[in-house]
This record gives sequence, C-alpha cells and structure tokens, in this order.
Amino acid sequence: MNSHGKKMIAPVIIGILLFLYYAGVCILFLCVPVPPALKLLLGLIPLLLAGVSIYVMAERIKEIRSGEEDDLSQY
Repeated sequence: MNSHGKKMIAPVIIGILLFLYYAGVCILFLCVPVPPALKLLLGLIPLLLAGVSIYVMAERIKEIRSGEEDDLSQY
C-alpha cells in the first residue's frame, strides 16, 4: 500500500462511522411516536449531517490524492 493509501484509511473509517451513527439516529427518531412534522424534522437533520460527512470525506480523499495532505504548511 502506498503512502496515499495509508493516509486515506483514517478519513474513510471516520466517515463510515459518522454515516452509520447519523443513519442510526435518523432511524431512531423516525421510530419515536411524535407528530409527523416533528418526526420529519428530527429525522432529516441527522440524514443531512450524514450526507455532509460523506461529502467532507470525499473532499479529504481528493486532497490526499492530489498531494495536499498538510494544508497548514501553506500558511
């Protein structure tokens, strides 16, 4: 495994764990007996956060592949 592959392991694992967590919270909120509008709101927020975590993971993988592993060195 090359150095880029090793650097991608942590973002992928964290991204998957965050997605599973937010998906589980979404399912939990959808199973709670509350009014439908509140159920939709409580279920939609974790689902959006799961989508954002997948997007951020994809951006981080793109940064690693392009060689921009350390953004702080630019400042």
